[in-house]
Amino acid sequence: MIQLAFSLLVPAVLLLLSFYLLFSKSVSVDSFLLGARSGIDTSFRLLPTLVLLMVGVSMLSASGFPELIGRLFSPLCQRVGIDAALLPLIFIRPFSGSGSNALLLSVYEQNGVDSRTGFLASVIAGSSETVFYVTAVYFSAVHIKKTRHTLPAALLTMAVTVVLAILVGGWFYDKG
Repeated sequence: MIQLAFSLLVPAVLLLLSFYLLFSKSVSVDSFLLGARSGIDTSFRLLPTLVLLMVGVSMLSASGFPELIGRLFSPLCQRVGIDAALLPLIFIRPFSGSGSNALLLSVYEQNGVDSRTGFLASVIAGSSETVFYVTAVYFSAVHIKKTRHTLPAALLTMAVTVVLAILVGGWFYDKG
């Protein structure tokens, strides 16, 4: 019974909003259509940026760059106590959410979901952001061409997030 009520909740809200929109004197259908048109215009303006990002990330992933970075930095990671399997995820995460999700699945398949590496990969993926994607899309949407300090600050924040995810996540995993 409760499932039926929740299943009908969204259609009921949409129906109520539709009636309000049709019969309200303060809100007009023209305002709604103007907002929808503005959203579509913004989507079309963002399309070239999104295509560029998708092609760039696909080329980066297909080139084997994340794996190369993982091999180059693995001796340093072993000294610090970080599994080198996390490196491709750490390096692709600022560029692509879907690419980093694919790498996250790869970490799960290689190390197991309940392993320390799988746990840390989950914490890193959940606590970090796709810096380049978000910067490109948001700044494109509002027509800002110079990001100035945004990108360095976001990348520094990403680095701090990854270090804290490894330290704190590792501590929690070892305690549990």
